[in-house]
Amino acid sequence: MEILALRHGQSEWNAEGRWQGQADSPLTALGEQQALVAATQLLKSGEIFDTIASSDLQRAQRTAEIIAEIVGDGVVELRAEFRERAAGGWQGLTRSEIETLSPGAIEQQRWPEGYESDQSVIGRVIPAIRELAKTSDRLLIVAHSGLIRALDRASNAPPASIPNLSGRRYHFNKQLLPGEIVSFSTDSTGHGIE
Repeated sequence: MEILALRHGQSEWNAEGRWQGQADSPLTALGEQQALVAATQLLKSGEIFDTIASSDLQRAQRTAEIIAEIVGDGVVELRAEFRERAAGGWQGLTRSEIETLSPGAIEQQRWPEGYESDQSVIGRVIPAIRELAKTSDRLLIVAHSGLIRALDRASNAPPASIPNLSGRRYHFNKQLLPGEIVSFSTDSTGHGIE
């Protein structure tokens, strides 16, 4: 199976610099425009997907719906397994608020209670991919930066910035193998907040 995993368009909390986790922040007008640009570029490049799947959080779902209307049949398979990692006590906080509460915690990866580990994310994502592989050879997953970073680390991919409407290609057979970075983003901020 060939997989393209993309991060959703800009959400309201991305615009505010808030750590989202599994909070359900909607897309901004810019986020909708980013999804439209990505869909148009996918169409121009001739990308065809057997399945377009998405996190069931509205920022990813709406991004996937916009893309599916242009490069698919309009159908999006919603999967709770593709949600962003839980952010624990950091959910809703800005980077500066986190730094004030716990200086150096982000850089030192001292995650708060309730923060979901890579192992937990992979433990729910890979079985969902295996299930989709039964009926799909080419899969588009619209998800979140934390999920894509977990996939990168699980597949030993080099670290990469994942701004909105960016992601990575993967090959999945018995294991997940990383491919090239893909970016449909014109956003230079990167929104490093998961």
